[in-house]
Amino acid sequence: MIDLTLHEDRLERAASRAKERGIIIPTFAQMKDPSIIPDEIREKLSLADLWEVDPVNLFRINWHNEPVDSGGDFGGVNYIELPTSLTGVEARILALVGMWFPTGAHKVGAAFGCLVPPLVTGQFDPTSQKAVWPSTGNYCRGGAYDSALLGTQSVAILPEGMSKERFDWLANIAGEVIKTPGSESNVKEIFDKTWELRASGEDLMIFNQFEEFGNYLWHYEITGNAMLEVLEQELKPGDEYRGLVLTTGSAGTIGCGDFLKQQFPGSKIAAGEASQCPTLLENGFGAHRIEGIGDKHVPWIHNVKNTDLVIDLDDDVIVQLARLFNEPAGLRYLSSQGVPNETMQQLNLLGFSGIANLSMAIKFAKYYELGSSDVVITVLTDSMDLYLSRLGEMRREQGEYTELDAAGDFARYLQGLTTDNMLELRYTDRRRIHNLKYFTWVEQQGKTYEEITAQWYDAEYWTDTQGQVEEIDKHIEEFNARVSAS
Repeated sequence: MIDLTLHEDRLERAASRAKERGIIIPTFAQMKDPSIIPDEIREKLSLADLWEVDPVNLFRINWHNEPVDSGGDFGGVNYIELPTSLTGVEARILALVGMWFPTGAHKVGAAFGCLVPPLVTGQFDPTSQKAVWPSTGNYCRGGAYDSALLGTQSVAILPEGMSKERFDWLANIAGEVIKTPGSESNVKEIFDKTWELRASGEDLMIFNQFEEFGNYLWHYEITGNAMLEVLEQELKPGDEYRGLVLTTGSAGTIGCGDFLKQQFPGSKIAAGEASQCPTLLENGFGAHRIEGIGDKHVPWIHNVKNTDLVIDLDDDVIVQLARLFNEPAGLRYLSSQGVPNETMQQLNLLGFSGIANLSMAIKFAKYYELGSSDVVITVLTDSMDLYLSRLGEMRREQGEYTELDAAGDFARYLQGLTTDNMLELRYTDRRRIHNLKYFTWVEQQGKTYEEITAQWYDAEYWTDTQGQVEEIDKHIEEFNARVSAS
């Protein structure tokens, strides 16, 4: 469970800092249902840029933001449906859109879920402690953003091989950026750096998304309910929600699958990874190019016992589809194949992990032979805005993208996706994947045998955490009251 022990001395300092910065903390209830956000906050939001480092934008950490760059109110959940003309399958594929969060990615919500419980209980002192955000990209961007609002020194840690856009953005927001060796799948190097910082003697708190249950809980409560809202809106008589498909980076987002499975007990949860680094599929390792997902270990917060399917993806599929979806020649070819203009205008909403999630959904639909009354749901973590430099690199390396290239990529990498490199998990398969946690978390990261055993055998290990939302909201409300009174 998330530690909610109160520390009065630090709590007073945290409240004073929030008062200085004009910060009011939104509750989980308000992030889930922004219609209950006070009118005076909504009036301030109407004057604020979505990308601004403005404390009022904490209230934009939700899936309901009006999809505009500046001002805007709240509406329904931001999502799109990918048509059969694009996917080649009859199943309906729905995807929540992460672009319309501050920072342009929903990971700012995961960072909020990790930062706020220690803040409002006084465990984290923003006046003296550094906030350290180990990540493969979007999470440390969200953490640096939340830290900037508090006027707190932040340290962003991410692999040196990540996209240029991530580093350019962090240079203006984060107090310090540490580049670790390798690329997307080099997560251990990030962990090693956090241990170095712990040993340095500096006063800091490390918000490790791979082990922080605030990440899991934010997605369970906020993303899970957003998905339920979409499904209630989209499911027609005779339709059936069949499952959630998500690549696993920190395994925070896939926590929403636990929520959905409680609402739809017959539904599936599919976890995805790159076939170049098949950790879940076959205890494998390697490097890949699908930015936004992490590998070579099983995250501590992944409820593996509740996962039904592993889907591995060739990273070449993802990077080539990025060209198909964003190059002029690719869009012309898609138009010739009957893809609606509205859909083509939305394809830039898919960053690399979003394209991977779409590919997973197609493979999932083919594996289970889904039809037009079957619904699959996923997430588009960020948009292509964070990968434009990658498109430039591919143009230089591969030459200009032609309609002949587009025809080949459409046939091979989209319509031609197959059910290879997939595993429907038996009980023993789930246990094997769970057991991999031991080597990272018990041997290297200080977790205990009792904890890893409880994760597998004690169902209340997960449900107790899920039940902490109301208590956290109570602490947030008390913190806001303290800020007002100080």
